[in-house]
Amino acid sequence: MKRAIRDMTIADRVLLVMLLALSLTGIFIVREAVPLTAEVIVEVDGRAVFTAPLDADKNVLLDSIHGKIGIEIKDRMVRINEAHCPNRLCMKEGWVSQGVIVCLPNKVVVFVGGRGNRLNKELDAVTG
Repeated sequence: MKRAIRDMTIADRVLLVMLLALSLTGIFIVREAVPLTAEVIVEVDGRAVFTAPLDADKNVLLDSIHGKIGIEIKDRMVRINEAHCPNRLCMKEGWVSQGVIVCLPNKVVVFVGGRGNRLNKELDAVTG
């Protein structure tokens, strides 16, 4: 490794520094382009039943198909902490700061994100 660095020309070193600077700049540009998560929207069977800002710590208990489902908001993160469904995969998802938590048996979807009241649930990072 030391020999490879020693054998680099000045142009190679300039190119390496420019690529590193460009990479670091890209990190800051992406942070500005992607908004901080701002709210939590809970839908049961396709209907929004609960909305709250992400920075307000809350515990919510909602009715669902298989019984009650508990949602906890704390430290700008969300989790499902109580669910009466067969396998409880939604509880195993854990704390989420961005994205979606889904409980299929209960038909509950917890959306985490958005800018103020504008939450785009149709597009993600892959679909653009």
